Amino acid sequence: MTALFNFQSALLVLLLLVCTCAYCHQLFPALMDRKKESPLWGPLWKCARVGERLSPYVSICCVIFAVRLFIGA
Repeated sequence: MTALFNFQSALLVLLLLVCTCAYCHQLFPALMDRKKESPLWGPLWKCARVGERLSPYVSICCVIFAVRLFIGA
């Protein structure tokens, strides 16, 4: 089953995208800020903003998913 048809997997992919974009924005802020209007970089820039502004909630979601994967539920 692909991640598009499984709700938990889709949430995990979205969470990993937000975390990755926030990390890349921290490393290369000028690159992402300069291209935030483009069709490819725009959504990635928005994911980075969500990751930066909601970082406590994103961290809690990461911990919840890690515990669920560790338990195997």
